[in-house]
Amino acid sequence: MDATLLAALIPLIVIELGLKLICYLDWRTRETFGAQERTIWLLVFLFISTIGPIAYLVKGRRS
Repeated sequence: MDATLLAALIPLIVIELGLKLICYLDWRTRETFGAQERTIWLLVFLFISTIGPIAYLVKGRRS
């Protein structure tokens, strides 16, 4: 792998993991979700790259 490409990918990976960690910590402590909604949001922010965590932070935290 080219060093330039790797240098560009590392910050993106760190941002992605940071977003997922923030979402997970919020999701874990939130008690306003029902069981099904909780599971759906977990799957969304874990498996949909970048857009999933952003969707959770924008929409999921309001419910």
